[in-house]
Amino acid sequence: MVKMKGGRAIVESVLRHGVDTIFGIPGGQTYELFDALYGRDNEVRLITSRSEQGAAYMAFGYARSTGKVGTFTVVPGPGVLNAGAALTTAYACNAPVLCLTGQVPSTGIGKGIGFLHDVPDQLGAVQRMTKWAARIDHPAHAPGAVAEAFRQLTTGRPGPVSLEMALDVMGQTAPVTLPEPEVPAEVLEPDPDLIAEAAALLGRAEKPLIFVGAGAIGAAEEVREIAEMLQAPVVSHRGGRGILSDRHYLSQTFPAGHRLWPEADVVLAIGTRLKYPRMHWGNDAALKVVHIDIDPMQLTRIAAPAVGLAGDAQATLRALIDGLGATNRRRDSEKDRLEALKAGLTKAFSDDIQPQIAYLDVLRGEMSDDAILVDEITQVGYASWYGFPVYAPRTLITSGYSGNLGYGLSTAVGVKIAHPERQVVSINGDGGFMYHCGELATVAKYNLDMVIIVFSDGAFTNVARAQTSRFGGRVVGTALQNPDFVKMAEAFGVAGRRAENPAELREALRAAFKAKGPMLIEVPIGETAFPWKYLLLPPVRGPKASAQPK
Repeated sequence: MVKMKGGRAIVESVLRHGVDTIFGIPGGQTYELFDALYGRDNEVRLITSRSEQGAAYMAFGYARSTGKVGTFTVVPGPGVLNAGAALTTAYACNAPVLCLTGQVPSTGIGKGIGFLHDVPDQLGAVQRMTKWAARIDHPAHAPGAVAEAFRQLTTGRPGPVSLEMALDVMGQTAPVTLPEPEVPAEVLEPDPDLIAEAAALLGRAEKPLIFVGAGAIGAAEEVREIAEMLQAPVVSHRGGRGILSDRHYLSQTFPAGHRLWPEADVVLAIGTRLKYPRMHWGNDAALKVVHIDIDPMQLTRIAAPAVGLAGDAQATLRALIDGLGATNRRRDSEKDRLEALKAGLTKAFSDDIQPQIAYLDVLRGEMSDDAILVDEITQVGYASWYGFPVYAPRTLITSGYSGNLGYGLSTAVGVKIAHPERQVVSINGDGGFMYHCGELATVAKYNLDMVIIVFSDGAFTNVARAQTSRFGGRVVGTALQNPDFVKMAEAFGVAGRRAENPAELREALRAAFKAKGPMLIEVPIGETAFPWKYLLLPPVRGPKASAQPK
């Protein structure tokens, strides 16, 4: 037991749980927490951002690209609410993000006195954006609260959590016991009877099909093994890209999954909601689903599966692989057929989705296999979900169903901080980039060796396209006034270049990867093809099925 202030009790506790990086901005209600970080550079990196939302997205990028807890700290009230968009993104993507925030004086919480940064029921608001949130009311309670936060972060379905402490409690000195972190909870094992039932279904299947989401990232080797046993294509939308390398013939994109959906008799869904196929592609009595998820609630949220397996993806797949040994039928290799499907769709993407695919081809050609691409809510970003080959898990970072415009640059900063030795490329539209362009100062301050691409067309293009199609061409509120992005970058101390076409982008990328330090590349881009053609896909099964595309 050691006497310490509440702010130090929080810091000591999170460091004992392995936190090595904290993103954030100091402020009146977190001074004590930051003081506890002073002189600890050999234990923890403090990355100061230029906005609370930026700090939170950096923690999100750190978490998504590593699987470790990403930690940020902000002031209460407007600070934590500014970070709310990133918390909801972390929730959508099942990312383990820890928010550490302050509070008004403990005697004034909930009384509406009007202390600086006071908001009604801050804890209640944050609880509705996170998996779990709590207030620490005494320094001695900090270690237990932090331990519970990490239990929530690392067991079951991952998600963001938050801890708050009033500013007077942060400054209060009291005896604090700092126990060693608890041993991680045992892996949730699946029900053996259900494993046998699932193995029998999959073993008899004539045309099995596998869908993977982010919940399968820790089971990449098992996914490959069971896919090869079943000769089953492996389909992913966003979160599961790269779990099976796109160089493997069984790895198929989301549009390929739509082509394969009508023929499937048993679908194995691993760590995915299976939302779009179930809700939009159609169902019938001949289709059986075996669903694996760490969160039992996900198994029946959209539709009840034939077999629902609540458990850790890796442990459940290992049990299922063992069970298949006795039940699996012999199937001919699907290599020729699936490689033809992949080649045909690759050509279709190139024919239909330009110039986005041309730019993505340049990126893939110049980036290393383990490089990390951080997308954005932009025309090139949408196309990357199916038009950018991914060779390893956690190398395509997206915002999932949250779809937050402007999240990309700050997220990419967090990714780069986590992976200083790897290439990191952030693709942005001009609309989204301006949300967080101030974080160029952070990029320059820490001399981050990363590439930032801004595709500039002077509009919120997705909105303008929808207005044109739905409202008879009445386009309103979507035109943008942009700065010279190259000059903007240079003003922040970041190298800038302009690339007018894919060939010039290739040259700029080569220069950026050869040089040390950050580079922003502005790419003026004209009219773009409709990327949703390969994402908003019609029913191909059941009574509402449309004609299957050739």
